[in-house]
Amino acid sequence: PADGVIAGPDGAPRVSYGELVAGQHRVEVVPADAELAATGHRRSAGTVTEAVGAASVVTGAKRFPADLRLDGMLHGCVLRPPALGAVLRALDTSAAEAVPGVQVVRDGDFTGVVAPARQDARRAVELIRAGWQLPDLPGNADLESYLRDHPIDGEGFGARFVHTAGDIEDALRVAPVLRSASYSAAYVAHVPLEPRSALALWQHGKLTVWAATSTPFRARNELAAELGLDQDQVQVIVPDYGGGFGGKHGSVVAAEAARLARAAGRPVQVRWSRAEEFTVGYLRPAAFIDVSAGATEAGKITAWSFSNLNAGAAGIMTPYAIGSQRIAFQPAASPLPQGSYRALAATANNFARESHMDELADAVGADPVQFRLAHLDDSRLAAVLEAAAAGIGWPGHGAGGTAAGLAIGFEKNARVATAARVRVGPDGQLTVLRLVTAVDCGQVIYPDGLVNQVQGAVMMGLGPALFEQIEFEAGQVTNGSMSQYRVPRLSDLPDVQVVLLDQPDQPAAGGGETPIIAVAPAIANAIYRACGVRLRQMPLAPSGRIPLP
Repeated sequence: PADGVIAGPDGAPRVSYGELVAGQHRVEVVPADAELAATGHRRSAGTVTEAVGAASVVTGAKRFPADLRLDGMLHGCVLRPPALGAVLRALDTSAAEAVPGVQVVRDGDFTGVVAPARQDARRAVELIRAGWQLPDLPGNADLESYLRDHPIDGEGFGARFVHTAGDIEDALRVAPVLRSASYSAAYVAHVPLEPRSALALWQHGKLTVWAATSTPFRARNELAAELGLDQDQVQVIVPDYGGGFGGKHGSVVAAEAARLARAAGRPVQVRWSRAEEFTVGYLRPAAFIDVSAGATEAGKITAWSFSNLNAGAAGIMTPYAIGSQRIAFQPAASPLPQGSYRALAATANNFARESHMDELADAVGADPVQFRLAHLDDSRLAAVLEAAAAGIGWPGHGAGGTAAGLAIGFEKNARVATAARVRVGPDGQLTVLRLVTAVDCGQVIYPDGLVNQVQGAVMMGLGPALFEQIEFEAGQVTNGSMSQYRVPRLSDLPDVQVVLLDQPDQPAAGGGETPIIAVAPAIANAIYRACGVRLRQMPLAPSGRIPLP
């Protein structure tokens, strides 16, 4: 056997593995202590191979969930509340019902329409007259006070978290050098290439959905519970879909299509509009983070207090050796729907931690790279830091407001360091010139794919770092369109260099999320070194300019 084909001694007959197992249902459980092949005996791992289906993506032949069609299929649209927690008090669907071919579906609090053409369904749902009771929700300006006034216990990934070591209050009190600051991160939208979509078909009391979901088993469980079915009555098929970034978990769109299809008696596809992606889909949580740190005059960190409000505990633990510390996450009742986003809350937590590490290094007069190395026990994390520093040409000061900054992080068992070189003009105009990201995610299985993942994460990280943010008033999004919400463009992209630190004897770890977490703090630290302005909020420069003193 070789290259997925089994052949006889003379090369024939030939049969592929796929042909041999076609139609079979086979499940094998690999034990956790299974012995792996020695590094020198691995034929494919670490080599460059062509991605299956790559040509179809480039030519446009690839079919995504929004491209799927079934005979007799209808298109569905759903009536949306104007804000999270809004309660429907009045409803008039007569104008929608007058549109030829339109059927209005009422199912408890759920209201939607189906029609043979998507534009007719969209027009019909816009004709529905609904009266809503709106909750008292804040806008951008009042968000921090609202979140502090509405703490909750949370559950799962959103559960309250507290870690303590040593006597943090005493350590802060006696520290010769003390620095305290507050950092923030805005709500951010996922902005996938393909908005959420699903196609539902009922046959003989069983449901099949083709859905753009990252969590098909969770989606099946949710669909069965919501629709009163046994799990073996629900099949979830996941075609390749156009981007998720944490925004396509669960079964929301699939459930909408399923409810409409059950009422209509025909297959129904629901494709969210771009506006729905911004205003209905959940967002990366906003964060408010308070940090206090103490150090000796010689530059040893003795105290670390870190408190995250609302965003989450992912990536919250410091990788630095510090004797006294208190690290906490306090969940809150968000006025906007929020959920998973690439690297979860590690983006906000790393931004605050790595920005504050530079502030503390500056306070004790230490080089930021050497200051970090002095507090790292993780040799692999130290190695990515040194690789990124070398790649950017540390210390990286230049003429004309040009300088470099760095940040590191540890997430999902992968290590990352990003070095940024920026220029701040006399008028405050910010230009990110270069980004170097060094990554250690254990053994590298597919180097070309990993480089692509790292490049994608770094480029995606530019948006929330520099200008991406959801704007809202009274709990209602006010910039929910691509003309109002800016994502990175080709003109925004700097030179991006990726350095892979292969660890062939270490387990492979994820490389698709971790690289995003060091982008914003590296740029923020570079801005400070370039012009002396410390920016503590993400996005750093929504207008493209730094407010110079």
